[in-house]
Amino acid sequence: MRVFDKSGFTEGDEGAGRDEERAVSRRAALGRGAGVAAIGLAAALTGAVSAPAAAAAPGWTRGADGGGESGGALPRSVAGIRIPDGEVARRAAAFAREASSGTLFNHVMRSYLFGCALFDGRGIPYDRELAFLSAVLHDLGLVEAYRTPDECFELDGADAAQRFLKARHVPDDRIAVVWDAIALHTNVAVAARKRPEIAMVSVGSGADFSGNGIDRIPSGALEEILGAFPREGFKQDAVDTMLSLCRTKPMSVLMHPFAEVGRRHIPGFAVPTVEDLVLAAPFAE
Repeated sequence: MRVFDKSGFTEGDEGAGRDEERAVSRRAALGRGAGVAAIGLAAALTGAVSAPAAAAAPGWTRGADGGGESGGALPRSVAGIRIPDGEVARRAAAFAREASSGTLFNHVMRSYLFGCALFDGRGIPYDRELAFLSAVLHDLGLVEAYRTPDECFELDGADAAQRFLKARHVPDDRIAVVWDAIALHTNVAVAARKRPEIAMVSVGSGADFSGNGIDRIPSGALEEILGAFPREGFKQDAVDTMLSLCRTKPMSVLMHPFAEVGRRHIPGFAVPTVEDLVLAAPFAE
């Protein structure tokens, strides 16, 4: 039996050649994507050098709603990278750990550590606690409890982090940095133009997501980070989460990279492409 694809090729007589073409095309696309990400990383590691270091955080008071720690204490440092242990940092880590799966929590911790390793390697100054808060809270929008019906997950996560930090009386200017870091973390080209704590979340999470920039981290440090916070099937977990968003709130991925995952795996995925949108514009031409 021959099955035709849209181009008219059939599986069988020409299928092998077609599969090879698709594999080559996919490798080329992945290479181009890695190149774009690498440009963003380079921009972050150069442009952020001149950004001023954030002022030290003032003393914070405990929020009325508490937010106790669970799951045991985090290590004081990993691969020579200090993990902040102030009141708000500890509560943020406990909050993220309780809300997230183990796989997702390990991802946000690796994101912090990879971001620090890359920026420390270039001697770029930053506010370590702000970088930690931004990284450890950056994927709350992937957690069902913090998903809204329509917003993209980045905004859901930024808003959830903002509510958490406001309840602990964190100053508004510091909350604003965390909000921007989370809202922009999937757009490295924009995040790289912002202050270091914002760029770090995009660079660190991107390193864990696609491996971009990992070659800049010493192998010993990389092994220690992966040993402290193992991946535990992160790749498939990430794909499953993207598909969950595409199924449950499809318009939240309009013009978002996650929409490509939906189109590939979900039959009849109805979210329009950019081309669909421009061609459907109500103008006579």
